[in-house]
This record gives sequence, structure tokens and C-alpha cells, in this order.
Amino acid sequence: MPYVKQEDRKRLDAGEKPKNAGELNYVISKILDAYLEAKGGIRYAHLNEIVGVLECAKLELYRRLAAPYEDRKIDENGDVYLVLR
Repeated sequence: MPYVKQEDRKRLDAGEKPKNAGELNYVISKILDAYLEAKGGIRYAHLNEIVGVLECAKLELYRRLAAPYEDRKIDENGDVYLVLR
């Protein structure tokens, strides 16, 4: 959850980059909150838009960064799935 200390919130709100997962969650949550405010508040359509954006961002991050990283580690350390041989 994005419940970071008040002094950390001030630092992040001023534009400092997050230092850990909790701070990253806070920054993302603030962006989503501002988006909802700009759209006029909580509506199913607005929440659906946000969930869709987050899901697509997650999938793209996995596709572009995580999967190639995992493939390199398979090459370096060997595969765990014997069924694929």
C-alpha cells in the first residue's frame, strides 16, 4: 500500500524519484488519483480505464524487460522445466 511517511511524501511530491517499492506505489497512486480527479471522480468507466492501462503497462514491462532477462538467466543457469527438453 502507498502509505509512506509524511516526510517521504513531501520529498516524492517535490519530484524526487522513489527509492523502494512502497514509494513507487505511492507515486503511481498519486498519478492515478489526479487522473480520477481530472475525470470528475470515481466512475466505473474511469476505474476500468485505469485498470486497463495498468494491465497493459504491466504486460509491456514483462514482455520488454522481464521475459528477455529471464531468457538470459535460463541460458546462463539452465532451465528448470525438464518437460521442455
